[in-house]
Amino acid sequence: MEPPPNFEMVDVGIYRSGFPDPSNFDFLDSLKLRSIVYLCPEKYPEANVGYLRSRRIRLFHLGTDGNKEPFMTIPKDLINNALSVLLDIRNHPVLIHCKRGKHRTGSLVGCFRKLQNWCLSSVFEEYQRFAGAKSRIADLKYIEMFDVTSIRQCLLGIIYQYHHTCGSQVRRLAYQERS
Repeated sequence: MEPPPNFEMVDVGIYRSGFPDPSNFDFLDSLKLRSIVYLCPEKYPEANVGYLRSRRIRLFHLGTDGNKEPFMTIPKDLINNALSVLLDIRNHPVLIHCKRGKHRTGSLVGCFRKLQNWCLSSVFEEYQRFAGAKSRIADLKYIEMFDVTSIRQCLLGIIYQYHHTCGSQVRRLAYQERS
């Protein structure tokens, strides 16, 4: 069993890698994936689509060209949508990948790490470990400037709605966490 390039566990139920090919399918089977977040703009190859169908793995195709200076950046809505997929445990286990698992995947994982309250130096170190000599300043700037407030507000709203059905004391606790 051979993992895809740049494969690593991000968190419980969340993995990252470069583009998997048929030689990686046995390894992917061992992960028991429910979902894949694909970050390239190109159409997903038929061999991979057939693999996903046969395993009932859901594909979230959130294609982007990535952060390329001076004018191209990953749309914020795309990152927010991808983070929503990652945060929904119904999609776990989930694999995030782009072509090489470096820039687009690294940017998404960096934004996820900010949501987890990692310090920025640790986020950058992880990004650079995967990007290596191909590290992009534009990606690091994007991660640094990414505002997690809106997705946190959304999450707290979901928690509030969930706890709202459980009784007023729980509702107050969830509300206090927001402020």
